[in-house]
Amino acid sequence: MESKFVTMTIGKQKNIALIAHDGKKEQMMQWCEKNKDILQKHFLCGTGTTARMITDRTGLPVKGYNSGPLGGDQQVGAKIVEGKIDLVVFFSDPLSAQPHDPDVKALLRIAQVYDIPIANNLASADFIIHSSLMDEEYDHNVIDFQENIRNRANTL
Repeated sequence: MESKFVTMTIGKQKNIALIAHDGKKEQMMQWCEKNKDILQKHFLCGTGTTARMITDRTGLPVKGYNSGPLGGDQQVGAKIVEGKIDLVVFFSDPLSAQPHDPDVKALLRIAQVYDIPIANNLASADFIIHSSLMDEEYDHNVIDFQENIRNRANTL
């Protein structure tokens, strides 16, 4: 079964999700402060505690969802599926066990499925935020999920 694709456009003004595990929240705050001039040009959202801390510390408006362990990662994943998130900056802590690790893996997977750029550390976040693509539209191909559903329904 061959997958067909549709072209999606990420606009000039990006919808950016900001997420950080507890051990990386301070790093996220510093990164947001350092990149405030760029971030204020875009729409920001994030999981509960991280969103609140960014807003309190930087003054950037960040729409908050639930905390990660309370479903926030899944809420961000759902927004990706709805086409309402264009970029994820997720400072994960690879040295600490996370009780909601399956949710984190599901979020990373859905970002891959929908071809959403995702930065999971400081270096990748810096490379993305300073890319010339941050100031322009970007077309990318995503699997035509409606076609995929039709094909699967016909073959099962």
